[in-house]
Amino acid sequence: MSETRVPNSFVARLKEAWRDLSSTARAAVGGTRAPHPDLSDDDLEPLRARMRDCLEGKGGEASARQRAVELGRLYLDLSQTGRKRFMSLIATEFDFDRAAAEKAAASALAAWKSGTPASRAKAEIALKRSLEAPRARLLQQFSALPEGVKFLVDRRAELLDWSREMPELAGLEADLKDLLIAWFDLGFLELRRITWESPAALLEKLAEYEAVHAVRDWNDLKNRLDGDRRYFAFFHPRMRLEPLIFVEVALVKGLAGDVQALLDENAPLGDPRAADTAIFYSITNAQRGLAGISFGGFLIKRVVAELQGAFPNLKTFATLSPVPGFRKWLDRQFADGAKGLLTRDERAALAAALKGDVDSPVAKGDLKRVLADDAWATNKALAKAMAPPLSRACAVYLTKAKRGDGRALDPVAHFHLSNGARLERINWGADLSPNGLRQSAGLMVNYLYSLAEIETNHEAYATDGTIATSSAVRGQVKSAATK
Repeated sequence: MSETRVPNSFVARLKEAWRDLSSTARAAVGGTRAPHPDLSDDDLEPLRARMRDCLEGKGGEASARQRAVELGRLYLDLSQTGRKRFMSLIATEFDFDRAAAEKAAASALAAWKSGTPASRAKAEIALKRSLEAPRARLLQQFSALPEGVKFLVDRRAELLDWSREMPELAGLEADLKDLLIAWFDLGFLELRRITWESPAALLEKLAEYEAVHAVRDWNDLKNRLDGDRRYFAFFHPRMRLEPLIFVEVALVKGLAGDVQALLDENAPLGDPRAADTAIFYSITNAQRGLAGISFGGFLIKRVVAELQGAFPNLKTFATLSPVPGFRKWLDRQFADGAKGLLTRDERAALAAALKGDVDSPVAKGDLKRVLADDAWATNKALAKAMAPPLSRACAVYLTKAKRGDGRALDPVAHFHLSNGARLERINWGADLSPNGLRQSAGLMVNYLYSLAEIETNHEAYATDGTIATSSAVRGQVKSAATK
């Protein structure tokens, strides 16, 4: 699932909403002087005092909202340097009290050893409370503001990036993630179908957020919303115009293996009532700040239920998915000599396509040099020669390349396998866009969601990493082992 940018239009809308909320909201954290965009040392003490005021809650709810607005508007006007200093201040000075936590831990340990049930429960509650950082309560104050939840989602997106270079931000990021997990429980989410009649502002966001197959223009987007297509997204009640994750579906006959055909604006309109297959050809996480909070599997299951209700003739539910890690993995195989990647017949076919000697360096297996130039994709003879070895290598990659925990290395494969899908078919030449060639040498994969097998497949993969595969894919893997 993919990262996306935060539209500048949201920041402008947020500032306007908070300006309207309080006509007296001040940009300065103390007195009348606005802070430097980089948040100088002289700005830190007044900012610290304002944060303390927010935590103490003086003046009631209206005053608390006012102070949160002032802090939020100040933050939006800072440079990236200033924002990092702002977050560092919250993370380090409003963390939990370690001395108090140590004392509570000692009391809990003593109660566990010799205390009564009542004393143990009391000590455990005290320990838990001692580990609650005041900064979490500070963050919560933004949730009640207009667009405040979206503001916090975007702040976590920043923290995810910054915590790599600033370890002191890791705890703050974790606190914010815990808050978002609670707020974005699946029970709170709303599934909506998006059509050409949906608000223009929402359609613009779909085009901007789309990260799998870029939307070229309005005609392209309209084609994806046509009668034989469906577009579904999850929304949160506090982010009604901000999709959390969305899926694009094509209603077709048979298993689709070419995304160019699905996106062809000149293709004849299909009759969804005659379709027997729903192809999920793009799934995009629209909110970087919700990374690690999974909606995708639930979204697919909800959409399948919606489609089954509307079109009882649909019998097959599958994806046409990218293989984003394949080329990187393949490059590592090249670095190791790519032994067994090509049979002698395949080397001969490649040599003939290159009009070279069977024993030339390229024909012997230097496919990396061929793949470095996207022109190979338009050379029919060359593409035909490369199809068998690369398709076979992709099958090996998807089934044998594993992460440290024994799960599939490819992130898209891991996503669908975790949801109970079966690795059904590898499609050669399915995505010849520059991105498709760069990521996966033009290959795409069908993951089949067989409703009778989903739970069994999910349990097998979750338990020991067993990957459900079709006989065709198993045959490709077996043939690779004999090369």
